[in-house]
Amino acid sequence: MYLGDYIVIEQQLGPFTFAAESVSTGTPFIAEIDEDKRHLFIDHSFPDQHPAACRFLRPDGELCRCTIHRDSPAQCKFYRCVIMRVLDHRGAVIGTVRGTLGLHTEDPALRAVRDEMDQKRPKSDAEAERWIAAFLQEKGYRVE
Repeated sequence: MYLGDYIVIEQQLGPFTFAAESVSTGTPFIAEIDEDKRHLFIDHSFPDQHPAACRFLRPDGELCRCTIHRDSPAQCKFYRCVIMRVLDHRGAVIGTVRGTLGLHTEDPALRAVRDEMDQKRPKSDAEAERWIAAFLQEKGYRVE
């Protein structure tokens, strides 16, 4: 959500077409709002309320969607928002592991597991994702 500092709209070229720049790489690109997301893009209340958010991000129910998915720059295509969902014994999602490999949860028991996990987790991200899944399964959680 916080890629607003990295993707800048330079100029509006048409009703749903923009000249933009990927600031981190200095790469200009043309972004056209995906046809199936134009109804979302028209509402500017989300970017107005969240000025640090990417200008092309919009809420869609409980999700946030990129409205330029087809034209989004490489930094967006490689970013992984949620890489793992943590489920309790009933199958309810009680936590998520994000692209930074941090476990996010409101569940007190899972928070305690997170604290233990953070102390033991491998330092290498390449090893950590698989290790986190195995660790959570060992503690009785389902992951997907």
